[in-house]
Amino acid sequence: MLIWLAGTFVISYALGSIPFGLILAKLMGHGDLRKIGSGNIGATNALRTGNKALAILTLLLDAGKGALAVSLCHYYYGAEYAALAALFVVLGHIFPVWLQFKGGKGVATSFGVLFAMNWMLGIVVCLLWLAVFGLTRISSISSLISIGYSSVAAYVIDSYLSALLCLCIAALILFTHRGNILRLLEGNENRFLKKA
Repeated sequence: MLIWLAGTFVISYALGSIPFGLILAKLMGHGDLRKIGSGNIGATNALRTGNKALAILTLLLDAGKGALAVSLCHYYYGAEYAALAALFVVLGHIFPVWLQFKGGKGVATSFGVLFAMNWMLGIVVCLLWLAVFGLTRISSISSLISIGYSSVAAYVIDSYLSALLCLCIAALILFTHRGNILRLLEGNENRFLKKA
């Protein structure tokens, strides 16, 4: 049993570490995504290439790998182990061994995880992200607020275990956005401006 569980967590990490944004950008002729915009391999930076299809596919695949890892572990082992799989898949995305542990910021993968844990929780967090982004046009602050609030929403909607998981994920998201937080405090964070 322990061997199977260890294998599950390794698979969750490996699944999370697949850099879909980086792969898709190269396949679509945009080169190395790490040399564009913020240098991040996620959907937000993929959008900076001007290719909306690239950004949408990156978002869906990064979220999908989070949902898949949690769903598979939940099916075979139950909710408690699924929470650990959720943490490992997000860690895999943020610290992929294939990229010298320099991956994405984990937001899309976290959204996939939340939807798999409880679809209502996923919807609440995504709606909050959209609401904050609609007001600020800043992706980073939308991510920080929505993921930060997720532990409260999880406690109300789902369970103490989900709330604890969300708290761990929020700490990771806070870490990956430390540069964004500094720019927010300085008033220099990038905005997505509405096109006329």
